Amino acid sequence: MKPLFTVHAGEYLVGSHIKQTHRRWRVWIPSKDTGIDLLVTDSNNNRADSLQVKFSKDFNPTHRPILLQNKLMAAGWWTHQPHKIKKSQADFWVFVLPSFIVHETSFIIIPPSELLRRFRAIYGRTTKRIDSYLWVTRTRHCWEARGLPNADQELIAFDRFSDKQRDFSQFLNAWQQIEKRLK
Repeated sequence: MKPLFTVHAGEYLVGSHIKQTHRRWRVWIPSKDTGIDLLVTDSNNNRADSLQVKFSKDFNPTHRPILLQNKLMAAGWWTHQPHKIKKSQADFWVFVLPSFIVHETSFIIIPPSELLRRFRAIYGRTTKRIDSYLWVTRTRHCWEARGLPNADQELIAFDRFSDKQRDFSQFLNAWQQIEKRLK
């Protein structure tokens, strides 16, 4: 084990959020990078969930109309390789998306198997890189927006868009998934 290590911004934000809102949980940092960034246990260390943390700065689409920009709280961008999602040993992937507009951080918490299933439903069974654009609206909805035409992007902004595979809202700040497993 190396005596010095650093955590990246996303890991820090997840750990800080857990410390502030889930005081009964404990957060552990693994001594080696195995694809698990954080381990969360109950207060007795009897149950644990492993987290893979993915951070993005806010990429609110400044090249789009102001009306769309004002309806989005934050917009993140990640690149993924499907085989890495498939072989992930983490219980949950946590996408960390700080908003520079409302000074709030959104967390999209999803099991890797569900993430891969949705990506395959949206983009097909590609073995290549997947670019993902998760948008969080001010009305607390979360959408996979990459590849959508401008008209659909505007529907997202006005809460009129509908696509079951692209709707990640159930995973937005869904810490109850971990709470349930730690009980």
